[in-house]
Amino acid sequence: MRLAWAILGGLALGGGAAWWLARQDAPAPVPDAHATREGRIQVEDRQPGLYRWRDEDGILHITETPPRGRPYERLSREGQAGIQVQGQRAE
Repeated sequence: MRLAWAILGGLALGGGAAWWLARQDAPAPVPDAHATREGRIQVEDRQPGLYRWRDEDGILHITETPPRGRPYERLSREGQAGIQVQGQRAE
């Protein structure tokens, strides 16, 4: 009788191990819309930004609206995530 239980237990463990090894991994999650480049651009477009530009005298301006007829750089109002180390010592 013990031999029958041992064989049955071995078959159950072997079947479970075979199932575990043969199963397919779960499909990779679909990237969130905000994780894609296009999604980040769309989010940035909805958030009010700042614009950095220089006038004809070379004076730097940072405004909430872009200037007309001159080059500008769009700035994010949120800082970059993480710690930034500058490597400079204060004296």
